[in-house]
Parts: sequence; structure tokens; C-alpha cells
Amino acid sequence: MEINTHQNSHLLVVGGTGFIGQHIVKKALDKGFNTTVLSKNNGNILNKLDGVRYLTADISSKINLLPALEGRMFDYVINLGGYINHTNYSNGGSEIYDVHFNGVRNLIDCLDKSKINGFVQIGSSDEYGNNPAPQIESQREAPISPYSCAKVASTYFLQTLYKTENFPVVILRPFLVYGPGQGSERFTPQIINGCMNGDKFSVSKGEQLRDFCFIDDFVDAVFLALGNNNAFGEVINISSGIPISIKEVINFIVNIFDSGQPQFGKNKYRDGENMALYANIDKAKKMLNWEPRTDLECGINKTISWVKESN
Repeated sequence: MEINTHQNSHLLVVGGTGFIGQHIVKKALDKGFNTTVLSKNNGNILNKLDGVRYLTADISSKINLLPALEGRMFDYVINLGGYINHTNYSNGGSEIYDVHFNGVRNLIDCLDKSKINGFVQIGSSDEYGNNPAPQIESQREAPISPYSCAKVASTYFLQTLYKTENFPVVILRPFLVYGPGQGSERFTPQIINGCMNGDKFSVSKGEQLRDFCFIDDFVDAVFLALGNNNAFGEVINISSGIPISIKEVINFIVNIFDSGQPQFGKNKYRDGENMALYANIDKAKKMLNWEPRTDLECGINKTISWVKESN
């Protein structure tokens, strides 16, 4: 059940200037939270929201993080710190690991845990590696990159804190979250821009099955998990639960614009890429009383409208 008393509750959103983070911060303000954003790069001041306190610190550095958080009390924390990057360990993956795992450890060390009533950790569907679909929370994780390995390590670390110290954490595993505000380098806006401009653009064969979740639905799940004592210590998948091939999504967008020339097969699949990554979401329905409300057609059209307005 979603917490219903937000007035005077202090919420920290780590990574609150990113795509998902900005949507969470807007929702938090609507709900009456006293909201603080912590980010390594707080971006252009024009993107900052009135009524939000912005802090700048690198969560991978405890020496850098401690002064930013020292003396500050938070009732709730949502951690979106870090960024998706599938670099191998030998090519810079150590830094990715530091941000995602040591970043979590540093947050725990620098925050006053005794005051926290709810902590939502944003994990990743990549934690499942090549597990067969539909991926379910009871599967043993199988990370295939420093990024996914760090996410798994964070999951286990936080669950250990729950078991040993009753730390009120919920770990959410999003699949492909998309929608207005997403960076142009990400899959959905990239395809939309290519079609809108009538471009030729290189893509893979598109045989991968993926699971798309509209941003508004994901944000709803975050707030249903925040402070939800029935879900403490749990890992919960958040997505549509409906598989669709990448090629189908691309062709759907092409048909909307009646333009764009995707060059299927020009890009190689990522090494170790799971060709069928879609979620079993029964646990989210049961524990959070959540289910997606936005189908792919509606979500894509909302995203297209935003891209058009932004150009």
C-alpha cells in the first residue's frame, strides 16, 4: 500500500536529474514531499524544479559524498544513482562497478539509517543475464557485465541489511522504461527521430524480445513500493509483462510516420545479449497492488508527441 502522509516527509532522490529521476521528482512534488535531489552533475539550471533542493556529489567517492549529506535527515530515499553501461571490466568497467555498488555502500554509510522509513533501490533486468524468459524474481541472477554484476551485488547487500538490521529496502527491477523526456541516444527516441526525419538508420536484425514499460507506470510502482513494509527485503519486477520484438516496435513507429528506413541487420547484437528479456510481473501485482495502465501504442504516441514538441 502506498504511503499516504507526505507533508513534511523528507525524500532524497539520488540521480534525480536523469530521465526516470526527473519524473519521480515531479511526482514527489505533486504528492507533497519535501524533496532533495542528489546528483553528480546537476545539469542546466533551466531543468531544475522550483521547490526542490539540489545537492552535488559523486556517490562513488565517500569523501565527496559525506559533506553533502552530513547533518541531513531523510524519511525516504529513492536511489537511481549511476548509468547504464555494458563496458567490459578491462575497458573501464571498474568505474561502472564503483558507481553502482560502492555508490550504494557509500549512501548507506553517509545517511542516518535510523531515520529512514523506506529506501527504494532501482535495480536492472540485466541482473538476470541469460536466464530464460519470462524472468521471475526467484531465478538466480547471472550478470554478464560489471554493470549488471554491481546491480546484483547491491541487491544482495541491501537484502542483507534488511535481514540483519531491518533496513526498510525494496529493490525494483525495471525492464525497458521509455517515455517523454528520455535522452535522444536511447532506443525509442532514436527510432522516433530517425523516422520523423525520414532517415536511413542502422539497427540490429531486431529479433530480440523485449518488455517495454511506460514511464508513468514505472513511477507509480516506485511510490507504491516506497515505505511499503509488506515489500521490505523483496526484489520486484516492474514492466508490462508483454514481450514484443525490437523489429515489431521499429516497424510500428515507421508505420506511424510512414517514413524512415531502418537498415535491419547492420548492427551486431551485443556480446552475451539475452534474446528474450521480458518479465513475470505477478509479484508486483500481488505485493504492490500495481499493474501497468499504458499499452505500447498509447505510450509510443505520447512519446512521439513529446519528441515533436521538443524539436
